[in-house]
Amino acid sequence: MAKLDFWYSIGSTYSYLTVARMRDYARDHGLQVTWRPFDVRRIMMAQNNVPFRDKPIKTAYMWRDMERRAELFGLPINVPAPYPLPDLPLANKVAVLGMTEGWGEDYTIETYRRWFVDGKEAGSDPNLSDSLRAVGQDPVAVLARAAGEEGMALLSAETDTAEGLGIFGSPSFVVGEELFWGDDRLDEAAAWAAKAG
Repeated sequence: MAKLDFWYSIGSTYSYLTVARMRDYARDHGLQVTWRPFDVRRIMMAQNNVPFRDKPIKTAYMWRDMERRAELFGLPINVPAPYPLPDLPLANKVAVLGMTEGWGEDYTIETYRRWFVDGKEAGSDPNLSDSLRAVGQDPVAVLARAAGEEGMALLSAETDTAEGLGIFGSPSFVVGEELFWGDDRLDEAAAWAAKAG
């Protein structure tokens, strides 16, 4: 089965489009996908790469572009969504912790749905606690671990790995040593994965 690593950061707007359809897409394309949450903000700040701050025209384009792509894929969307997220690192600490325990994908899907359909900011309550409860987790226990040394170490390690792969944005897809950036590169990444075997 073709393999692909899906690198994303909760806080990335365009990642909603990938998160919302990745499971069906992977099934339909015979892909084994590994979901890899990381802290894109840390990498972007280090590179002085802040794409939408103080750019109202570009931001307006982003929301309209996302609406068009969501319609193309048959995905619900309600934009503009709360953005940027003040608690982006915490949202991703929860996700990376969940990946080690088998509920990270479900949490990611739930938190993005609440963010882009219900308008509830990811990484903050009520989204955080509601998403955790929806995937059968105790918010108090998970948030204590995520906000502590365990969550910090896990997210830092994944972000270091992403940085080492040359990842600079979210969503990104990695097949072997090949990097594909952006939701609109998913088809190309899947084709490359199929070719790589």
